[in-house]
Amino acid sequence: MPATDTNALEAAAFRRLLAHLRERSDVQNIDLMVLAGFCRNCLADWLQQAASEAGLAMDRDQAREHVYGMPFADWKARHQREATPEQLAAFEASRRRHGP
Repeated sequence: MPATDTNALEAAAFRRLLAHLRERSDVQNIDLMVLAGFCRNCLADWLQQAASEAGLAMDRDQAREHVYGMPFADWKARHQREATPEQLAAFEASRRRHGP
């Protein structure tokens, strides 16, 4: 498959992932970290890194707004709940298993 086709497919899959995560605001970042080892903030960091490698200016807030579909502070106020003791314990166990 030509690289341009692969890039287009990967871009489409990434857009669908972002749409899915925006639709599933009930899924907390801590749960994503425990189960998958990454969260929305990780995606934003990767997006910012890719922009930097491409010579494009994108700060952390811009990257997070792209991933969340709104400013991070707004998403956090609307959707983020305080982590439960169970979530924190699962996160710590996951972190110990998989490293920093």
